[in-house]
Amino acid sequence: MNNKALAGKVAVVSGGNGGVGSAITTRLINDGAQVAILDLTERQDVSGGELLSIACDVTSPESVERSLERVRGAFGTIQVLVNAAGILGPVASAVEIDVDAWRLVIEANLTSTFVCCKAIAVEMINAGYGRIINIASVQGKEGTSLAGPYAASKAGVIAFTKTLGKELASTGVLVNCITPTAVDTGMFHEIAIERRADMLARIPMGRFCSAHEVAAMTAWLAGDQCSFSTGAVFDLSGGRSSY
Repeated sequence: MNNKALAGKVAVVSGGNGGVGSAITTRLINDGAQVAILDLTERQDVSGGELLSIACDVTSPESVERSLERVRGAFGTIQVLVNAAGILGPVASAVEIDVDAWRLVIEANLTSTFVCCKAIAVEMINAGYGRIINIASVQGKEGTSLAGPYAASKAGVIAFTKTLGKELASTGVLVNCITPTAVDTGMFHEIAIERRADMLARIPMGRFCSAHEVAAMTAWLAGDQCSFSTGAVFDLSGGRSSY
């Protein structure tokens, strides 16, 4: 793959300050894209003209719209959207989780994906071109004990990806999602050691996913070489998921 396969592309990455989001941002820039990060805090280490960091609440349509105006002013039309924002939420049984905790996870993981897609998709449709990549999770495929809100939110991301992919299939805008198993970065380190061991035991390859592997698949989905996949779910589970 040409290491400048995304030259001339403008990308927005929600949750770009996180471990996975940072790896995706770096990969997209290395492949030639200009990237704007939307996250709750603005990065202070930004230098050069390829990266723009904007403090944004990606669950808020108003905050997202204001941020996108800054992106367009700095870089121009947006061709790529990566929804990587999200939180783990409580590790507890469903009957122990209160409604506020549930809503917080659904808002951060699922509603943010909808809000950003809605805000950018029309621009892509009008241009006749776009790539939307949603970062879901293998937990959204299979459900996981003690992760009800997280698994449900990621299942919603998968279903929404399939729906939007079908709706936009004839517009030149492709919508896909990635379902990693646990990624050895970011929120992974919030998980207790005993639970990590249980998660590792489910992965036939015997290791966790790396953020760079998620970034590599994202870069392919963001480029022109991905041309006939939409509404699809791309597995990164080391054999844990067989569907």
